[in-house]
Amino acid sequence: MTYQIPPPVPYFIGRQREQALAATAVAERDGERDGGREGERERAGESRPLLFALSALGGTGKTELAFQLARTLRSRHPDGVLYVDLDDLRRGGVVEVGDALGDLLGSLGVEPEWLKPSFKARCKQYWTKTDGTSLVIVVDNARSAAEVVPLLPASGDSVVIATSQGPLYDLEDAAAIDLALPPLDPPDALALLRSIAGDARLAAEPEAADRLVGLCCGLPAALHVAGRWIRRHRRTPLPRLIDELTAELHGKGIPMVEVLWDAAYRGLGPEAALLYRMLPGIPGTSFTPEAATAILGRGRDAADRALEELESAGLLDTRDVSGTGDDRKRLPELLRAHAGRQAGDGTEEERSAWQPRIVRWYLRQAQRADWYAAGTRMTFADLVDPLPGAPDVPFEDGGDGGDGEVGGDVTANAAARKERAFRWLESERHALYASVDLAYAHGCDTEAAAFGEPLWTHYLDHPHDTDGIEAFRTALAAAQRAGHIPLIVRMRCQLARPLWKQGEFAEAERELAQALGASRSLGESDRYRKLGASVLEFQGMLRSARGDWAAAAADFETSREVHRGIGNEYGAMLQTYRLGEAVAELGQLERAAGLLEEAHTEARRLGRERLTARTGFALGGVLHRLGRGSAAHELYVAALDSARERGADHEEARILDALAVLAEEEGHTAEARRHREDARVIRVRNGLA
Repeated sequence: MTYQIPPPVPYFIGRQREQALAATAVAERDGERDGGREGERERAGESRPLLFALSALGGTGKTELAFQLARTLRSRHPDGVLYVDLDDLRRGGVVEVGDALGDLLGSLGVEPEWLKPSFKARCKQYWTKTDGTSLVIVVDNARSAAEVVPLLPASGDSVVIATSQGPLYDLEDAAAIDLALPPLDPPDALALLRSIAGDARLAAEPEAADRLVGLCCGLPAALHVAGRWIRRHRRTPLPRLIDELTAELHGKGIPMVEVLWDAAYRGLGPEAALLYRMLPGIPGTSFTPEAATAILGRGRDAADRALEELESAGLLDTRDVSGTGDDRKRLPELLRAHAGRQAGDGTEEERSAWQPRIVRWYLRQAQRADWYAAGTRMTFADLVDPLPGAPDVPFEDGGDGGDGEVGGDVTANAAARKERAFRWLESERHALYASVDLAYAHGCDTEAAAFGEPLWTHYLDHPHDTDGIEAFRTALAAAQRAGHIPLIVRMRCQLARPLWKQGEFAEAERELAQALGASRSLGESDRYRKLGASVLEFQGMLRSARGDWAAAAADFETSREVHRGIGNEYGAMLQTYRLGEAVAELGQLERAAGLLEEAHTEARRLGRERLTARTGFALGGVLHRLGRGSAAHELYVAALDSARERGADHEEARILDALAVLAEEEGHTAEARRHREDARVIRVRNGLA
């Protein structure tokens, strides 16, 4: 029996799922044959070799897994275990598959002088030689199905394990089972690192160990480098060692894997190579095909071709990395560093053009999402025009229902469009926050400041305070550099809110005092009076947070009168709601109920879903205190439905708490327990309990 697989490596950890899938597939095939169905399978054309297609990034350990599978399957396939590495036969990126057939035929005992000279004749010779055999054949480093199909034996009793950096399409000539191989998950990666390094410091310093695992991105090749690095430097403190290793991996890459990635990059066409060089500069940790289209700037078809080429070359992580269903991709950190090292291949014009373009594209999409999600509201940044070669994100079925311009028809498909806009803002949160920094770093001050407006809509439903403080502070600095006073006022107000939520009351108060002073310098137009009223609202909210309800009520009252004076129905409604909450805290329940009823009715009339829910919840709380539990319950349930529809977790948990209290008071203990458990699950999911 010919056996061409190397001995097992000392450390092989994980991949239980893939091994179990392979074992099950082989067992089911053998079980069908043992059950007397062989003739039936032959007639159905199913007597083809079982093919496992292992596709993964370079360095993920797919070759070693292929060897492991071959060792496991050895006992079931008595005619031999063969191996061919197509990269050994590759010249100028191309494999002469006839040479690979010659190697396999030689392994099957065919003497060189008996090898047929032509490719077609050699194929027939291979089929004749493998007919009726039971083999395991490992085909390593394939780049296309066309390189694998001629190497399939003419026997349904055989197994072929093909590895590739990207998916292999058109494998209809075999019973193919795709095994897309992800990087190791953190527990398996840590176990592998500990096995290789054999160093007690990894157990004694878990934070440093976790940092090292994260650096290696779950790639066994990188973990082997890290483990050997630790073994060589046993006297160096682990944190310093990690810093040195980080510089080494980012600067030089992983030995051997870097060679694979370099070869894959050199095999790319011009557009795919250009996109690969640009991808490290896309803000955030992942990107959609739309974002790739925007950064390439050559239209969707060109971007799709480039992405497909990168996937086939194994230079993208093709897993669903976010569960958003938007075909999101990512570059793992080490691949991102590799792509960054290719930047020197581009022109200076290329390097200077793409970052402002991606910033403006993200800003335009965020402004459009803001419009669809929040409707008409006070904004001061100019809308970004469409970008050539960078289509907009479709926020409704079949596109934007027109030219995609903000300010068009917002009635058709409004609910679906709003939902998609909110979902886009959340799924692109990291990219949008990163875009603020990217724009500011490149001197795009107007754009950096403008991001603060759509991020405010997202923040209201998903209040990530730390991100908010950083983004609004940067947007404020950009507005100051640009001399844009209205945006300066707006960003000071937006910055103040997460600050006081973090207990930074004095700093928040300073921001609002400066905002109020700046707003008074703008003049008496309705637009600027509205901005000044907004500053008063924020000041009232800060005073509410500090428990000074009387002063807060006075601010809300003054702000409401300004809004009424300029005919701003929404602003007057909002301040009526704020005032109702404040007087409720002052114990004036009947007056509070009247104010909140007025605000709730007006919010519903204006079609303001979020404010309808919030005013309803606040009114429910006052009615509950007044002993009107049935009316309160109805308002709570409506607010809960709205919060769930918008994905507003923090609102949902708060409403569930209120429903639990109401249910308990009415003797419905099981219902109260259920509401509290649902609220607890939300808080645990968000790291709050």
